[in-house]
Amino acid sequence: MTAGGIACLLWGRRLAAALLPLLLTACHAAPTIEARPAMWLVADDDTQIYLLGTMHALPAGTDWDGGKVADAINKADELMLELSPRELAKAGAIFQTLAPRAAPLAMNARLPAKALAGYRAIEDGEPLGGDGLDDWAVLVLMGQRVAERADLSPADGVEAGLTAAFRGAGKPIRGLESAKAQLMLFETLDPAAQRALLVRAAENSDHAKEEIRAMAAAWSRGDVGALTTIVNEDIDEVPAARKAIITDRNRRWSLWVEQRLGQPGTVLMAVGAGHLVGKDGVPAMLAAEGYEVVRVQ
Repeated sequence: MTAGGIACLLWGRRLAAALLPLLLTACHAAPTIEARPAMWLVADDDTQIYLLGTMHALPAGTDWDGGKVADAINKADELMLELSPRELAKAGAIFQTLAPRAAPLAMNARLPAKALAGYRAIEDGEPLGGDGLDDWAVLVLMGQRVAERADLSPADGVEAGLTAAFRGAGKPIRGLESAKAQLMLFETLDPAAQRALLVRAAENSDHAKEEIRAMAAAWSRGDVGALTTIVNEDIDEVPAARKAIITDRNRRWSLWVEQRLGQPGTVLMAVGAGHLVGKDGVPAMLAAEGYEVVRVQ
């Protein structure tokens, strides 16, 4: 298994875009796509923090770094990602350590008939090894397989492009979380919530490729309303997962923004797009605390 990036906060039908930037392999080239994703700005007298919603994996040829995003990249003194490059490099090994079950459990003992059929369709003759893995880990591998088939590649994702740009400019790149902490969000998720997410993902697998492409398209045109619907539709049905994977993390990241405003400088904070939309997205949380949050793209 290689480090790279799961398509983050979608796929459950839609969870993969919320998961984490791990574990995808490169995909085939695609025609050039112009993308102008949503971005916000929070500022005071001597600090500017740009909030850019990302897709961890995208179709090859996606042109996302023009417009106001180009200005933010040029102005920023540092880049803040979910995982720093150093932490991202650890993620595959940590996944392999955490993912195995204490004792194997056959997938046909976990999934009802419709979900089992969906799971087998995703395998399509190439077994995922789910019997030996925790439910959350099976969901991760399913998301990986679907993203690959949708021709999404982490090499063309926003984090990869930003990392190259900031490294090239000699600017620091930091992370909001460690790889282990991010994976432990899933490892420690209530077993019933894990199973509910897995069943929903498998039952709706026949639409997964189209839906992950729809999310990428909504992100590309900066359609916050569509993103909110896509991201929230299924995870709202599993409140424990929503709290752990989205709401609690957004609260921690909002606090980071508030604290960072106490230091001068310009920061580009780039996290999965699903974390920046909706009533418990980072911009909404900051606005609720009295900060002026301006959408700049």
